[in-house]
Amino acid sequence: MTISQESSRTSSASGLPRPFHIPARPSSRTSQDLPAGEKIEESANRQALLTQISEQDTRSSEDASFQAEPSAQQQQAPSQAVFSAQPALTLKTVGKRRSWLSIVLAVLAILVVLGGLLAQQLLNGSNATQANSMLNFSSSGPYAQFPLSASQINAIRHLSGHMKYRALASLYVSHMSLDDEIGQMIMVEYYEQVNKNQASGYDSDLDYMIHTLHVGGVIMYEAQMATFNQTKGDIAKMQQRANIPLLISTDEEGGPYVQRLNNIYGYRMDATQIEETGDVNVAKQQGLKVSQQLKALGINVNLTPDVDVNQVNGYDMVTRTFGNTPAQVIKFAGPYLQAMQGNGTIGCLKHFPGLGAAEPDAHKTLPVVNSTKQQIYAIDLAPFKAFIQSPDALLNPGMIMPTDVLMPAIDPKYPAELSYTFMTDILRKQFGYDGVVLTDALYMAGITDTWSMDTAAVMAIQAGDDMLLGATGTQQTIDMMNAIKQALRDGQLTKARIDESVTRIIALKMQYHLMPTYVPGV
Repeated sequence: MTISQESSRTSSASGLPRPFHIPARPSSRTSQDLPAGEKIEESANRQALLTQISEQDTRSSEDASFQAEPSAQQQQAPSQAVFSAQPALTLKTVGKRRSWLSIVLAVLAILVVLGGLLAQQLLNGSNATQANSMLNFSSSGPYAQFPLSASQINAIRHLSGHMKYRALASLYVSHMSLDDEIGQMIMVEYYEQVNKNQASGYDSDLDYMIHTLHVGGVIMYEAQMATFNQTKGDIAKMQQRANIPLLISTDEEGGPYVQRLNNIYGYRMDATQIEETGDVNVAKQQGLKVSQQLKALGINVNLTPDVDVNQVNGYDMVTRTFGNTPAQVIKFAGPYLQAMQGNGTIGCLKHFPGLGAAEPDAHKTLPVVNSTKQQIYAIDLAPFKAFIQSPDALLNPGMIMPTDVLMPAIDPKYPAELSYTFMTDILRKQFGYDGVVLTDALYMAGITDTWSMDTAAVMAIQAGDDMLLGATGTQQTIDMMNAIKQALRDGQLTKARIDESVTRIIALKMQYHLMPTYVPGV
């Protein structure tokens, strides 16, 4: 409601008749200010006016039929009759009406002033309340005053209690340089071979890759792990020199072929032997045992289990498979992975999308699997999908390793690890995997027979892979990093795509408590 509406309602409620004519404002001069002649004339006029008013009042009281029986002249002029029907205005009536009008206007003015003051007070009070709630906090509230207590510092360094690892990692990555990001995407190999008489295999070339190029991880083979103390000491030195904690990996599958810790721990059961026991508890025990032994050395990633479903007894299936059906593989690889990751070791499913139907050695040539699309989904991809989509977090693999296998029914052009169809459309979108994808070694013949390792590195990132395995030594690592930078300049890769992969890598390191959950500069 507006003020004018309120004024109209107030006048109507007073019961006063609405005037048709308001006399002009009288002169502000008083009779004392008038000349003598004007004083006499004014006095005569005032007396004549009072006499006229008295006569009109008398005629009005005597004529009882004034409104009931209008004259013929009034009937001929109805508008004039209506006007004449109103009582004549007297000075007394005008004075009363002016008094009422003054009172109404005064009241309205007071209400407007009070309303404005009240609104301002409420506004100030609201602002003050907001300001107090934002600025006036104590050390026991959600915001803290400096200096921070030990518990508050600990909370800042472990923001995972308030944020998801992926969100924290994204913040962390936003503070990283491009060189540091690209470095994190490479898991390097190194040439040094160690014998049992050497105290250390850590050399200047390895140090440069870690301390200067800021690589994200290092893979170790049997040749670099001669004794327990030497291996543990080398890994400790790597982490000490790293700007960001490293993923230290090996592929300790066990058995006669893919065993890396034989010099330290001796022989270990392989996947086929575990499955042949028919006891899933054996798989669980072996998974826990290998995790404990790796952690004692400082190795935080085991590139197992192999979840290829054996179909043709090919080269890569000898002793490495948990079964000949998806159900068998899931039954025994599951407890193994669960126990290993439950003890804090990152597991890695391989070899996506599956080598179970491949006959030749994937290290020496590009295997071609001519299974139908339906067969590939029903057999080869089934274990990967089951573990990725399991409600048990310990069965969700921290990493997945694809390989160089060609499956023309799905992608007739590119090996799986370089295929956008396999790595993004199937693995990411259809299966919903958002963890770290680590390529198989990009120096394998199935890749290098067609592409250079550096070109393959760019293609792998385009396809959807996150970490690149294959660069050995400083020069190959620099070449791979430069190839990625050139791809960014050429528009083959985007910075957003780099950020996406590095965020996954950092999130994995945070999730497994390899690095503190804080943001640089905070």
